[in-house]
Parts: sequence; structure tokens; C-alpha cells
Amino acid sequence: MSFKIIGDSCTDPVPRLKDAPEYTMVPLIIRVGNQEYVDNGMLSTQDLIERMDACETGTGTACPAPQWYMDAFEGADEVYVVTLSAELSGSYNSAIQARELYLEDHPDKKIHIFNSHSASAGQCAEVLKLFELCRAGLPFEEVVEKMNYFIAHITTMFVLENLDNLRKNGRLNEMQALITSTLRIKLVMEGTPAGTINKVGQAMTVKQALSKMVDAAVEKAKKHGIEGRTLVISHCNCQDRALYVRNLILKKLPFSKVEIVPTGGLSTVYAGDGGIILAF
Repeated sequence: MSFKIIGDSCTDPVPRLKDAPEYTMVPLIIRVGNQEYVDNGMLSTQDLIERMDACETGTGTACPAPQWYMDAFEGADEVYVVTLSAELSGSYNSAIQARELYLEDHPDKKIHIFNSHSASAGQCAEVLKLFELCRAGLPFEEVVEKMNYFIAHITTMFVLENLDNLRKNGRLNEMQALITSTLRIKLVMEGTPAGTINKVGQAMTVKQALSKMVDAAVEKAKKHGIEGRTLVISHCNCQDRALYVRNLILKKLPFSKVEIVPTGGLSTVYAGDGGIILAF
């Protein structure tokens, strides 16, 4: 049976999946002021950062149209879709609607939509796990079962230089953003099992915050383990920080696989220049 894995464009670009014939990316829309961009993987990160910095009204996003998902369903017997957390975006609901419409004309097609309960590096980790399971030749139902377990125990954490875009788009408590901006505090944040965002620590510098993030990740690993998991570190225009985090975490957790990836358009909107996200 042939398979296809689909990620929306908040799945950061993993270099070794770039040319995988089984992988397709469905774009979201990015709005900067009155300009609209299709996040098709062709946006320049640096250009996007500069446009966001110059925009006084903030940056927004919109989910893919159901038809875009329906078009992506073509070409395989079994289709798996990983979307940005349903609690943060309408991408999941759009994919669900697309599945229902598509199955009306293709009732024998097997399609499963996974709510990542995550974003960015978290979605990368999930897509990589899907490839591992599908390439092992597991039946559709077993892939879904194992992926649901994987997602239920995923760890996603991040440290950002600036929280303005999260605040402007309603992803962060207004008071948290005001306090951190005024006092220049750097927050360590995590994705919750419910797919929302929670604070786990704070520091006065980014370097201190990254160290706290690694310590918090280690505590998570003690609960759920890292066996069969790949460490993914996404960075927005700051590869040196990503390497620093990788080195810190490998001293404490023996990951056999590590992927360092640049943020795509959607992740850049929310992470901002200098942002770091890790997931496993």
C-alpha cells in the first residue's frame, strides 16, 4: 500500500524530507499589515522578519482552504495529516472538513488527521515518527494507534527573544507579555497536552533561559522517556543557539538522532528573530 504524509506549513522544513516523494506540505496564509503571502516554503526568513518589524499593526495567519487539503490527498492509498495544534489554528478543522468531503467520493481511501497538539519543531518530530512507522510497513490502524500515543507524550518547549507576535495574535496573556517586555525577562514556555501554551520558567538572559529549558526538558524525559524519539531543534535565524541547546541537552539525554532545522514562514511569525523551539 502506498502512503503519503502531509504537514501544514507550520511544520518546519526538515532538510532530509525535502525531496521525499511521500511528503507534501499544505500552506497557511501569512498576513503582514495589508499584505498577504502564501506560506509555500519560498518565503525568505530574513525578509519576513524585516517586514514584521516594520509593520505597526502586527502579523496574522489564516488556515488552508479545505480544497488545498483535498488536492494533497491524491496519489496514495493511505494518507496521514499532521496539523498545527487545533487550539492555536483552524488548520486541523479545515483538514477534517476536507477529509469528510473527500471520502464522499472516495469511500475506500484511508485518511487520518492528527491534531499535533504542538507546532514547529513538535510537528517535525511527529512527521519524522510517521515516516519511521510507515516505512516499517505497519498497517494503517497500527500507525494511527502508535502516533496517537507519541503525540500524547510529546514535549515541546521554546524560548523567544520577543513575545509581541504571540501577544498580538492572542496566543499569550497580555500581562505576561507586558511584564516580560518591561523587565526584559525571558520566559521558558511549553506546549501543554491540551495544545495550549504554558509558562515553565523565566530568566534574565536568553542563555540562562535556554539552560532552564533544557533542565525542564530533562524532567519531562524522566517521565516519558526518549526511546524511539528524535530531538528536533528549530531556530529562527540563530543556528548558533540551536547548536548550543543541542550540546547542552546531549550531555544529559542520549538522543541517537538530532535534527536542527530553520523555522518556516509560520513558525517565524510566532517565534520571531532569535527564537528557539525544541521537541521530542
